[in-house]
Amino acid sequence: MPVKNRFAELLPEITAWRRDLHENPEILFETHRTSAIVAEKLKEFGCDEIVTGIGRTGVVGVINGKSDTSGKVIGLRADMDALPIHEQTGLEYKSKTDGAMHACGHDGHTAMLLGAAKYLAETRNFDGKVVVIFQPAEEGGGGGREMCEDGMMERWGIQEVYGMHNWPGRPVGSFAIRPGAFFAATDQFDITVEGLGGHAAKPHQTVDSVVVAAHVVTALQSIASRNADPVDQIVVSVTSIESSSKAFNVIAQRVHLKGTVRTMSKEMRDLAEARLTAIAEGTATTFGAKAEVTYYRGYPCMVNHDDQTAFAADVAKSVSGDCEDAPLVMGGEDFAFMLEERPGAYILVGNGDSADVHNPHYNFNDDAIPAGCSWWAEIVEQRMPAA
Repeated sequence: MPVKNRFAELLPEITAWRRDLHENPEILFETHRTSAIVAEKLKEFGCDEIVTGIGRTGVVGVINGKSDTSGKVIGLRADMDALPIHEQTGLEYKSKTDGAMHACGHDGHTAMLLGAAKYLAETRNFDGKVVVIFQPAEEGGGGGREMCEDGMMERWGIQEVYGMHNWPGRPVGSFAIRPGAFFAATDQFDITVEGLGGHAAKPHQTVDSVVVAAHVVTALQSIASRNADPVDQIVVSVTSIESSSKAFNVIAQRVHLKGTVRTMSKEMRDLAEARLTAIAEGTATTFGAKAEVTYYRGYPCMVNHDDQTAFAADVAKSVSGDCEDAPLVMGGEDFAFMLEERPGAYILVGNGDSADVHNPHYNFNDDAIPAGCSWWAEIVEQRMPAA
């Protein structure tokens, strides 16, 4: 079945929702206006249950099918939060909030799931229950984890869960997915190198923390090149170097490094943390300095489940005619927490030839809305066909 005609009819309305959300971006858990709009829309649609405050500012809606002989419960999740970026698109509906922007398309995700919810509440052409999940704080806040920790999966008996993300560079409305590890685990680290500061003309009387830090930065690259199996994926990036000296004639007492590690397996994640700590501390000791390492584990690797991925791909093919194999993504996605709780799958929908996500010129492509809405609706109707 191709894109549903109902979503072509609803496109102007869903587009208006999306552009209103785009004009009014909210960051992390501060999605108060967005969450209120979502809850209001779900009430208008006639959802059977609406609960706010899950995962702080998350919203959950329940839609019952015409029957419930299957006992199945499927969750559909969209993220709602924006990014701390100053928008430079020049759109008529550009962000009204300085320093906040929907630069990852979560406005589109929210609008598409609202569109699917409206259709499912109208038709109820399925046997079971649908739980629509509107999540805050995907962009670094771990909103997915907090919704799970609030008992969402158990409270509504969710058995499978599905998510979606727009993807610039893919043809509009096309789909791509992969089973297994898909998005990387995203960890962060802080390293403080403590040397002995002094006059730049007397380096022999100092332990130059800048020189030590430079050796640490170089040595950390050996984790990927010499510690990791070449067929495994790992990124170790030092993204900031800041010394305690701001003068041209002072050797710094201290240097602060920070960065990120991206991995695709638990084993590689453990290896990266152990080697990063050992290399930083060992290198500092070699030069007579000290290194203090703090390693923060962020989002886990997002792993698609095989059966649900195959089903999601078949649904995508029924909507758009094709579903390609997606590449590994070294970015993070906190839908990973939901996929650790329940089997499910995460798919990419094409955003066309747009600027990349997290770019101040990015904009979600409204032409992708019918395909995205149709995929979510078909997930429900094909997984829980009407009795």
